[in-house]
Amino acid sequence: MQRNTEAIGPESTLDALRRAAGTRRRKYLLAGTLLLGLTAAVALGAAGPPGDRTLASLADLVQSLMSVAVPLIGILLVHDLRRAPRTTRLAPTLLAGILLAAAVGVFGTLACVGALALAPSGTAPDPWRHAGTIALGGVLVQVVAMLVGTGLGLLLRSTVLAFLATIVLPLGCWAVLGAVDVLRPAQAFTPYASVRNLLSGRMDAAAWAQWLAVLLIWGVGLNALGAARWKRSAPESATARRR
Repeated sequence: MQRNTEAIGPESTLDALRRAAGTRRRKYLLAGTLLLGLTAAVALGAAGPPGDRTLASLADLVQSLMSVAVPLIGILLVHDLRRAPRTTRLAPTLLAGILLAAAVGVFGTLACVGALALAPSGTAPDPWRHAGTIALGGVLVQVVAMLVGTGLGLLLRSTVLAFLATIVLPLGCWAVLGAVDVLRPAQAFTPYASVRNLLSGRMDAAAWAQWLAVLLIWGVGLNALGAARWKRSAPESATARRR
C-alpha cells in the first residue's frame, strides 16, 4: 500500500530536536559527547599540570574533543531528510542542529568552570582570564562544527564518509596550507585555527573577522552547496518512493 507522505505537515524545529535523540543510538551519541567533555575537564582539572589549570586550557581540550563528535549529530539529522517527503524544509533541521551545538558548548563551559573551581591548589596565575570570551567561543566552536557536519552530510550520502570528511577536510586544509609558505596566511580561515583563537580568549578585531570568514566558508558555504544537492535529489527520492 502506498503511503501518503505528501500529506504529512511540515516539520518544526522541536520535531527535529526530538529526532536528534529519537533512537537509543542517538541518545548514546549525545550522552557520550557530553561525557567525553566532562571526563576531560575532570581529568585535566584534577591531575593536569598546574600551568594547564586555566579556563582557556580546559576549554581548549574539552570543546575540541566534543567538536569531533558534534558533526556526527548533524550528519544524522540531515540524512533523515533523504527519506522525508518533498515538502520537508531544511531550515528546522539546521536550526535544531545549531541549538543542540550551542547546548553542547554551554555544557562544556560549565564542566570546565566546575573542574577549575574544584581543582587542587596550585593553578596557573589568573586562571579565569578571558572567561567571557572563552564561554562564547565554546558555543561558537560547536556551532561551526555542527554546520560542517550538516553541510557534508547533505553533500555526501554515506554517513561514514561524511563523518570522516568532517575530520580530514578541515585538518587536511590546515596542514596543507601550513606546509606552503605562500599559502600559510590562509590557515587563519580554517576551523582549526579559529578554534585555537576562540578558546584562548585572545580575540581582536582581526580574529573576529577571521572567525566570521570561517563561518561563511565552512558553515554557510558548505550548507548552501549541500542544500542545492539535496533539492536536486529530492525529486528522484520522491519518485523512488512511489515505485
